[in-house]
Amino acid sequence: MCILRELYGVGVEKLRIEHQTITTPSKKKIEISTIASNYHLEVNPSDAGNSDRVVIQEMLKTVAQSQQLETNSQRDFKVVLLTEVDKLTKDAQHALRRTMEKYMSTCRLILCCNSTSKVIPPIRSRCLAVRVPAPSIEDICHVLSTVCKKEGLNLPSQLAHRLAEKSCRNLRKALLMCEACRVQQYPFTADQEIPETDWEVYLRETANAIVSQQTPQRLLEVRVRLYELLTHCIPPEIIMKGLLSELLHNCDGQLKGEVAQMAAYYEHRLQLGSKAIYHLEAFVAKFMALYKKFMEDGLEGMF
Repeated sequence: MCILRELYGVGVEKLRIEHQTITTPSKKKIEISTIASNYHLEVNPSDAGNSDRVVIQEMLKTVAQSQQLETNSQRDFKVVLLTEVDKLTKDAQHALRRTMEKYMSTCRLILCCNSTSKVIPPIRSRCLAVRVPAPSIEDICHVLSTVCKKEGLNLPSQLAHRLAEKSCRNLRKALLMCEACRVQQYPFTADQEIPETDWEVYLRETANAIVSQQTPQRLLEVRVRLYELLTHCIPPEIIMKGLLSELLHNCDGQLKGEVAQMAAYYEHRLQLGSKAIYHLEAFVAKFMALYKKFMEDGLEGMF
């Protein structure tokens, strides 16, 4: 928003939510929500799933073909802000590369993503990379205090600091946790318990089940639990990271290195594949075999 404000002035802050319908070549209609001003358009093409390629092509074509009315006082191009570019399919990314070259004279692109490694090199080479760090603990505390003040709530500074630390510098998560605390108890107290999300508790229980028993039957039970997390729209990368974090609590120094390397291997395969459950289950099975051998060797060493 700061970049857009520098380009177009305060008029860019007059936002409106629009719902557009795009028809695919197979006559399938896709509804997509966008945030727009007179000067820019913000859209998340990955919301369309496998049809994200069509969304990118049609959106950019529509924006690029509409000229600015006052070219003397305004820029002669519009800006399209694409979010979660790293979640686009490879077809959509190649379509984006072709389209951004075609309409460069009347359209500029801002691409937002969490990881550039999932963006194809041709797109990365055509863009200027700007790394935006996560907000600091102090920044999150300031935002939480400001939001609570606007809502007429009194948030203790100690609780705000605890929320900021537990959110791992994720502002959206911190706001949701603050809302959960408000539902749980108000007035706030500095030492009140911060409720965990259900999926985090479920993931911890899954990790405990993996450590407690290493059998084919337990692997089947864990597969069902992983399916449960995936069907509730928990990203597979988050599941992998959460499992690794919980499993490492039960490993010693030597085993931690092997498990971390193993998780990195399967996380990389996860990005290359299309079926997340295969790679998550493979990681769990490999950990079970490694952990069981580690425990058996330890028992043999004792006797």
